[in-house]
Amino acid sequence: MKLASCALVGVLAISLAACTVPRTDAEPPASTAANTDVVSDEFDGPAGPVTGVWTAETGGGGWGNGEQQVYTDSTRNVRLDGKGHLLITARRDSGTITSARLTTRGKYSLRYGTISARISLPSGQGLHPAFWLLGDSLEQVGWPRAGEIDVIETLNTATDYHTGIHAPQDSSTRGQTVSASGPAPFQLADTFRTYWMRKTPGRIVTGIDDRELFSVTPADLASDAQWVFDAPFHVLLNVAVGGDWPGPASDDTTFPATMTVDWIRVTTTERSSGT
Repeated sequence: MKLASCALVGVLAISLAACTVPRTDAEPPASTAANTDVVSDEFDGPAGPVTGVWTAETGGGGWGNGEQQVYTDSTRNVRLDGKGHLLITARRDSGTITSARLTTRGKYSLRYGTISARISLPSGQGLHPAFWLLGDSLEQVGWPRAGEIDVIETLNTATDYHTGIHAPQDSSTRGQTVSASGPAPFQLADTFRTYWMRKTPGRIVTGIDDRELFSVTPADLASDAQWVFDAPFHVLLNVAVGGDWPGPASDDTTFPATMTVDWIRVTTTERSSGT
């Protein structure tokens, strides 16, 4: 399966830097490994519903974090704008907050390689946009045993970055969190940045533009935690609202609030599941 190629569907043995789509910000160093496979979703389709490898997960119920939003598959919440962008929009209508959560589960997964996305993140009290991955074994073993990789999360005013992993741990039902966070070295809200994650055997590295922010290996885990990250993981994009971490949206939170995704690109050194 291909999301789409940078130039031609099925492009092989080229680096991420060979993509011809113009960009205005720096990107992670491209892989120089032989037999690399480069795929992308440039969101170049006509205005309307998102198709291809993406599925909109729907429903409310707090999603494990006491969140306020109800996820829908409505084009009011998730759509292509016809200008090369994916829009994920949180709205407040008559007291109900709706948003969208997209996943590639069952359609596209990454085992090893680099995934990067050029995203403009929204900001406002209670907003929690995220670009992240979950282990493909989620339905069989549950969370956190399947593992979670957070490429980028921001909260509220989006002045700080948050990135890291959640690993299963025998002594904790919520697993072990290994993460990095802090004031962003540049503006994140309403500005396109390239967020990326490189996954190799026994190591995960994340960053923004050309800056590495976080690196983790099995040696960083507790003795009763398990490294489950050498398995296939699928991709998620969402805008959550409220919940235990950012706190509730306020009367001053501006809606609609939109995460705008310019593109997502994946460089792999071995084929992902779903091919």
